[in-house]
Amino acid sequence: MKAAVYYENGGPAVLRYEEVEDPQLFRTGVLIRVEAISIEGGDTLNRLRGQLNRVPHVVGYQCAGTVADVGDEVSGFTVGDRVVTVGLDGSHAELRVADQTFTWRIPDNVPIEQAACVPVPFGTADDCLFEFGRLRAGETALIHAGASGVGIAAIQMAKRAGARVFATASSDEKLERLHELGLDQGINYATDDFVAECRRLTDGRGVDVVVDSVGGATLQGSINALAYRGRCVSVGDAGRSVAQKLDISTMRPNNQTFAGYFLGAELLSATRAHTMIAGHLQAIADGDLTVVIDRTYPLAEAAEAHGYIENRRAFGRVLLVP
Repeated sequence: MKAAVYYENGGPAVLRYEEVEDPQLFRTGVLIRVEAISIEGGDTLNRLRGQLNRVPHVVGYQCAGTVADVGDEVSGFTVGDRVVTVGLDGSHAELRVADQTFTWRIPDNVPIEQAACVPVPFGTADDCLFEFGRLRAGETALIHAGASGVGIAAIQMAKRAGARVFATASSDEKLERLHELGLDQGINYATDDFVAECRRLTDGRGVDVVVDSVGGATLQGSINALAYRGRCVSVGDAGRSVAQKLDISTMRPNNQTFAGYFLGAELLSATRAHTMIAGHLQAIADGDLTVVIDRTYPLAEAAEAHGYIENRRAFGRVLLVP
């Protein structure tokens, strides 16, 4: 099969388009012929500094396609089914094997390109807001990187839950587009101090829930922006800056909560998360949630696609198509 691979960590230029061995099917595995690959923020970070499980390494969490074969112990999937899959790597390829517990059937009226964008960002957004952030109607949520996959999903979900929704982005143009998805107040982090803006917009109170996918220095600001009994959920390091020691001295007297989150751990430990993602796919089928796709690249141009994302030009998901 053809795949986008690399032999060492580095920038987008390390990606090569080469012929590699087909993935091996295992007893609980589902082999799919890949038709759409959603590039996740974690994919670019893994390429930059993640572990190479094999060389050449095929990066990638998430992709969708048609089932070509199933393992002996697989139940619920058959050849010809349209599915979306998640795994620790292997999505940037023509073929992908994923465990059946990390595989979801795609509703008939959902385009496969949209389905490829769902499990990681929508599952992450949902859990950050509600399972760990405990967001309730009438509260205020701050979503960092609002134009990202997680950001766009979280804005919609928070608004649908009855919250007042703030989000950060790098340009006024991106923020303006986010209003169509439920954003109440946008904050341009390139020109404004988001902590000061959150305080100003809430009459000094702060926000109830922060979903922070940026990390680095931004994470300290997220804690500083919290209201009394506020909850900050850290879900990534998209800002690529070095982690800093956090000053949490204000958290205890304000009864605030800090949580880390990783979707993969929830999928391994609870059927709840699997059912939640199936619900997201159905919500997209019903028109209750929206997937935003910025642009599509051939798999052979994976390096260009990764570079486009890292230049912070994307609004929504960037896809690769084998």
